Amino acid sequence: MMENDRQIKTNIWQEIKGDWITLLLVLASLAAGVAAYPQLPDLVPSHWNIKGQVDGYSSRFWGAFGIPLMLAGIYLLMLLMPRIDPKRANYSRFGGAYRTLKLAIALFFVWLYGTVLASAMGFRLPVDKMVITAVGILFMVIGNFMGQFRHNYFVGIRTPWTLANEEVWQKTHRLAARIWVAAGLAMAAAGLALGGQRGLVVIILAIVAAALVPIVYAYALHRKLS
Repeated sequence: MMENDRQIKTNIWQEIKGDWITLLLVLASLAAGVAAYPQLPDLVPSHWNIKGQVDGYSSRFWGAFGIPLMLAGIYLLMLLMPRIDPKRANYSRFGGAYRTLKLAIALFFVWLYGTVLASAMGFRLPVDKMVITAVGILFMVIGNFMGQFRHNYFVGIRTPWTLANEEVWQKTHRLAARIWVAAGLAMAAAGLALGGQRGLVVIILAIVAAALVPIVYAYALHRKLS
């Protein structure tokens, strides 16, 4: 038991060392919150409508630390998940893709956080275009590595059919990888060229396609192989 505990601690430390860029982004966002806090107004923009206009606010504390704390929590959760997953051994088979996933999520949150801080300090930004484009890029990055995800209970297209059959898992993720890249490209293009309501329509359609097509495919393939 003690040997297993030491092995788990060693593996976590090795993973943290491999995530040094992601960890640096987490710490930098927290440091930015400390530095920005005295400069922020009492009410910080926290929500924008489809026209890119502010229609919601948060307190100064949550404006400064909400996103960094959320990012830190997500990173810690992603460190924990492989340790409690019954299929934990499979994570070593897509360690590089999992590390890239953590980094991509961290970069997305840092981009979002920078947008919030800049807006709070009076900079006029096309927030709708910036956020839609960032979501599209995140989808493209995830899609680019999705085909490498191996059977597990936390990361990827987790349906009753992919979890029940590893062949269904692999084929579904190879298809989903292409769909997510295409959906991300459509979202990024819509963010750059459209923004606002038209960009929102594109992002909704792209997300629906990226979610539903792999699910339907997994179900059909599972029935075919059963």
